[in-house]
Amino acid sequence: MNRSNQVEIGRSKLAGADFLQLRPGEAPPGGLSEWLASRFRAAIADGRLAIGSRLPATRQLAAELQVSRGVVTEAYQRLTEDGHVSGRGRAGTVVVAAPIGTTSAASGHAAAGRPALDDPGLEIFDAMRAVEARIDLTPGIPDLAAFPRAAWLKAERAVLTDLSASAFGYGDPAGTPALRLAVANWLARNRGIKADPADLIIVAGVSQAIGLIAQVLGKEGITELAVEDPGSLGSRQHLQLWGMRTPPIPVDADGLQVDVLRASGAPAVMVTPAHQFPTGVVLDGERRRELMQWATDGGLILEDDYDAEHRYDRPPVPALRAMLAEHVIYMGSVSKLLAPALRIGWMLPPPKYREALVGAKRLADLGNAALPQLVIAHLMESGELERQLRYVRRRHRVRRDAMIDAIGNHLPMATVHGAAAGLHLTITFDDTDLSDLALASATLERGVKTQPLSWHCQQPRPAGLVLGYAARTPTEITEGIATIGEVLAARP
Repeated sequence: MNRSNQVEIGRSKLAGADFLQLRPGEAPPGGLSEWLASRFRAAIADGRLAIGSRLPATRQLAAELQVSRGVVTEAYQRLTEDGHVSGRGRAGTVVVAAPIGTTSAASGHAAAGRPALDDPGLEIFDAMRAVEARIDLTPGIPDLAAFPRAAWLKAERAVLTDLSASAFGYGDPAGTPALRLAVANWLARNRGIKADPADLIIVAGVSQAIGLIAQVLGKEGITELAVEDPGSLGSRQHLQLWGMRTPPIPVDADGLQVDVLRASGAPAVMVTPAHQFPTGVVLDGERRRELMQWATDGGLILEDDYDAEHRYDRPPVPALRAMLAEHVIYMGSVSKLLAPALRIGWMLPPPKYREALVGAKRLADLGNAALPQLVIAHLMESGELERQLRYVRRRHRVRRDAMIDAIGNHLPMATVHGAAAGLHLTITFDDTDLSDLALASATLERGVKTQPLSWHCQQPRPAGLVLGYAARTPTEITEGIATIGEVLAARP
């Protein structure tokens, strides 16, 4: 059989899959491994290779295709790095996850009805999620394909086995005691925060925590809460929805400019000191001392510790809450650790605010669903969540490196920010004539989602893009960045 011949891998060789037709003669010169990997990706994406299916042994497939075993091994390695397959020892190489968020449109371009990126209202994030795209580089999304399904099911069975009937009734609106204890232990191990479980409040993500805080502060007469600039558009929208004014405080290479905060007269500020969103800078030692002094003088800090566990090239940065408990409302969640869909986070307020915040939570929803809380508590206390964190850190590092390499190759004019930690990078451009809104819109036309940096700015800044890498494969990341380069090259 020559290389132009067709090889069909049927159910006898690939359990649970339809016939997969492979014609090595279709591969471009020098691109046989990537071609083979792409064929497997397509079969996984359209369901011909279901999760749990076993790929043929490398030696066997190489013999049938009449190619070197190294070609097949490299293709399988690319699929492994992409998170689609996993080596299972004697069980072989098994499909573990399908590509996420790909479009069925033959052109791969975004669907009709694209949102207007120059007017990011309250609906903008929902509208962007609804737009299909070839490659989604939206920031803030973890590696969803790596969700520990087997560990979750095992923990859920363990929880249900021991759960009393009364546990299915209405519970404490502040959260189950088991999860509050587990979170307290987690924060002590991973963030250096000493917390009494009784002080913790379980919430439906940091977004709900922000809304509850805004309600409670508003009733105390606080109607102004300063925010970082650049800073999260979503967080700013939540605060403004509850009537808060959000004066911008500039962020530079050392973090929040505390002297500007002090001069603003704002009684409270929301910060992301461990990995500032979106620039990725760390609040340096001198600024930390200045901010802590500002709080000691009567200010209130809202600390959004949204992705501090994800770090690659530097040691962990201490949480402000660990050093200034009486003046910091600390917020975190499992959205970046496991998945946003779980809608579970936590809030650790100073004692003076706890009762009012629990009351607001009670009126909001009577408390989070108990069963997911208990499952997450089990994952935390068993050590499974820390094992998962170590696993995704390795995957995220590979994807971050792929994005940095791709930017170097396709966007050499861009400056990269925030590479040492997190799930995203920000790039900026010196070109004063460049509109990041126009760039993001044109990129979306070509089927690649990004976020313009200007969304997250209240004051003028250089044009830029905020690019998530954790949820995409190295191949997709490279293709997405190349598309941005093509858009820039096509500018008149």
